Amino acid sequence: MTTTVPGLGGADAATVTDALSRGNCGEVAGDAGRRAQYSADASNYRQIPLAVVFPRERRHVLNALGVCRRLGVPVTSRGAGTSTSGQAVGPGVVLDFSRFFNRLLALDPQARTATVQPGIVLDTLQTAAAGHGLLFGADPSTHSRCTLGGMIGNNACGTHSLAWGRTADNVSALEVVTYRGTVVHLGEMTQGEIEDAIAARDDRAELIASLYRLAQGNLAALRTELGRFPRQVSGYALEHLLPENRFNLARALVGSEGTLAVVLSATVRLISPPPARTLVVLGFRDACAAADAVPSLLDHGLLALEGLDQALTDIVTRPGTRAAIDTLPAAQAWLFAEIGGTPDELPDRAQALAAVARQAAGFTGSEVIADPARARRLWRIREDGAGLATRLPGGASGGDGEAWPGWEDAAVPPVQLGSYLRQFTALMDRHRLQGAVYGHFGEGCLHVRINFDFTTEEGTAVFRAFVTDAAGLIAAHGGSLSGEHGDGQARSALLPLMYGPGIIALFEEFKSIWDPDNGLNPGMIVHPLPVDGNLRVSPHRTPLPLARASTGFPFHADDGDFAKAARRCVGVGKCRTADHRGDVMCPSYRVTLDEKDSTRGRARLLYEMTQGEVITDGWRSTEVRDALDLCLSCKGCSADCPVGVDVATYKSEFLHHHYKGRLRPASHYTMGWLPLLSRWAARIPRLVNALTSSRLAPLVKRLGGIAAQRDLPRFADRTFLTWFRSRTPQGDGHRGPVVLWVDSFNNHFTPDVLQAGVDVLESAGFRVQVPDGTQCCGLTWITTGQLGVARRVARRTTAALGPAAGAGIPIVGLEPSCTAALKSDLPELLNGDADARAISRSTVTLAELLVHRAPDWQPPLIDTRSISQTHCHQHATSGFGADSALLRRMGVDNTALDSGCCGLAGNFGFERGHYDVSVAAGEQVLLPAVRAAAPDTRILADGFSCRTQISQQTDRAGTHIAQLIARALPPSGPSS
Repeated sequence: MTTTVPGLGGADAATVTDALSRGNCGEVAGDAGRRAQYSADASNYRQIPLAVVFPRERRHVLNALGVCRRLGVPVTSRGAGTSTSGQAVGPGVVLDFSRFFNRLLALDPQARTATVQPGIVLDTLQTAAAGHGLLFGADPSTHSRCTLGGMIGNNACGTHSLAWGRTADNVSALEVVTYRGTVVHLGEMTQGEIEDAIAARDDRAELIASLYRLAQGNLAALRTELGRFPRQVSGYALEHLLPENRFNLARALVGSEGTLAVVLSATVRLISPPPARTLVVLGFRDACAAADAVPSLLDHGLLALEGLDQALTDIVTRPGTRAAIDTLPAAQAWLFAEIGGTPDELPDRAQALAAVARQAAGFTGSEVIADPARARRLWRIREDGAGLATRLPGGASGGDGEAWPGWEDAAVPPVQLGSYLRQFTALMDRHRLQGAVYGHFGEGCLHVRINFDFTTEEGTAVFRAFVTDAAGLIAAHGGSLSGEHGDGQARSALLPLMYGPGIIALFEEFKSIWDPDNGLNPGMIVHPLPVDGNLRVSPHRTPLPLARASTGFPFHADDGDFAKAARRCVGVGKCRTADHRGDVMCPSYRVTLDEKDSTRGRARLLYEMTQGEVITDGWRSTEVRDALDLCLSCKGCSADCPVGVDVATYKSEFLHHHYKGRLRPASHYTMGWLPLLSRWAARIPRLVNALTSSRLAPLVKRLGGIAAQRDLPRFADRTFLTWFRSRTPQGDGHRGPVVLWVDSFNNHFTPDVLQAGVDVLESAGFRVQVPDGTQCCGLTWITTGQLGVARRVARRTTAALGPAAGAGIPIVGLEPSCTAALKSDLPELLNGDADARAISRSTVTLAELLVHRAPDWQPPLIDTRSISQTHCHQHATSGFGADSALLRRMGVDNTALDSGCCGLAGNFGFERGHYDVSVAAGEQVLLPAVRAAAPDTRILADGFSCRTQISQQTDRAGTHIAQLIARALPPSGPSS
């Protein structure tokens, strides 16, 4: 039997794409943009595929395999692409099951089973199971986007595998198809069933007979070398072929990383979780002391026992999560121990667990956390670990240091964990490497991202030497190179350091029985690719000079290197989460569910653009332009991405270069130059409004690149600045001056918002000032990539606000997008200008000013209910904490919507071609919630875009928090 990697046989992307398109294989893409998006997963590795196939039906999968077999092209199966070991990328055809082949086929609550297609997201299954009081036991940290097919491929485990097992332990049956097209139903088999199957004398019979002979001829080796402890995931799980394990071919295939067969459907078992849970946080002087304590805790019926090093928690900046961390027991490392049971028994069990930990050397304190909301915030740190640990503080030039997988996943028997961790730390020290350790301490599985330098030959050699030494260390402790993420390209070549030649030969025979053509994911587990081949960042590739060309933004955190900024995305895929759970990113992906519209997909394209291999025309790339088209510039990714990928900034940078010296889309001139156009319109507002609401409105929209379905906002008869300069100040101003930032949107369209802000500020005892002249933050020019103009505008703004900021006078913004621009974009655009930094520090929201600078001021009490929409830019920069505190002080019963972006997002929702996505984003949560709200419920929305979307898509109107307060203030005399 041949075991050679199938050659591409001269087949190129066009040939393969054409054959697949004609072969009824579902949606097929072979363009440069799509191939670039699928060139990497969440690992260090990169391979450009020939084509990507999105099957919709079972027959599409079978047809695609037939085409690939005929052309001699290898196939890689892919779920969410969150694999950290490189097994979700390949040089042939990638089958992406996540987009369409993702249905729940059946759920039987009595039998406690579910049958699913491989592309179903774990959380989708969990939601369906929860309706029956059930759940799927394996729960990796990527549960919001990982697919069951991917979990089967890697034998994913997760936080609760200590109690509920690995994916393999929860799989009952599989339907798979081999590269040669044989469809096989797999499960456990009795001796009689094996004999009957072999007697059938068909392709399935030959397969089962060969596997049975392999098992029977190697019983001793299977019993002694494999399945020694739960997290021994490396290699093939041949122990499931033992007769005492009922020759379970389904479980033997779990963890095979798509190298044996393609999963068509899976039947999994569901469990009933305990009625209540409590988190016990145990502090230790360091991670090694925490590891030493693990064995003494394992007899206490734990659901989970996770370890975190302080180096990981130090990276967290999210306000709510940061606050949760800061109240933990003082320690350098913690164990998160979760117990489950009835509410009555949990307090005593928690105290007993803490008492046991108290006897451990290096113990520093404990806390029992029964509040589910706080527990969720702490668990979120663990879930975001793979991303957080990727940016280590104190990198070159004061930026963040890059850290990588590569030794992401090793595991040892828990009794060996302390010894292994000490020697592993010493090994990192010898190689002069650093990394933040965390992981499933209860099962001896450690995760760590390490600051390998893949940009130099020397750094790559250190990587190769380190992982080789680490593999030897694991073997010496009786451990496994992989504890849940699979071997992939990261560890397959190291397997001979863990297993003897006999086991390696068995693995090769097992692969050959299933896939004699080596057409499925070649180079993984057996006949491996080298650990330092196909690296995503490599000294052997010379990026295009554009990567360090003169940029509009300085990218200080990435040493001024745009390529480094783009490769911040390590592929953890949090941007592919479709559910709304307090995150904003990524609004367009949540509508289209297409990789190209995810933060990750866009970052991948931008990085490939800097490499010049598959995206070859640099800043002029139409593939990148088109992928960025549906980016709303909402800034959600800058806060929600664990690695801090900021596609809004990358988009502005790209558009700046892409259209340099060229004609821009019409909307860049109308929406981008709106602040200036608004000044002209303010001279004749009634005439302009008459024109934009007349029969000529469709022509105006068409010429301006504006969506025909959108109503154009009406200009106010009188701007706020005109009103303000003609009024008499009110109040005594005893708290001192504040500068009210007069944004273009509220000044020209809704001046009543700014007027309300003045009333509130004066009532609170502030003396309100506004900058001389008409100013602008430059946001509309930034979002359309007109950075030269934006910089000139920013300099004028800095000149106007700099003296006030230097004098310590607060600058209050009422429009969240403009406030965020002053806080974040202004200092970046002006590359660290001292005045710009001072303005950034001085800029606050209205709620922040009132809560922190006027804590003794009592706003009017308002007995009402409200729902609130947090503007995306406020979410990314300030959060809603101060607003919540202010509303509580006012007695308002507010519900902050987990709605993500409203969908309008400044110019985005007005631009032609964006209307459907814009409205669909709003329809996911916000707009239905507004329509469902009781008539007396206030709809709070500080953002001009949010209020516009609400008014244009519902029969309700949004209210700014300044208006809510001002309308309840007692009369204080004329304000105009």
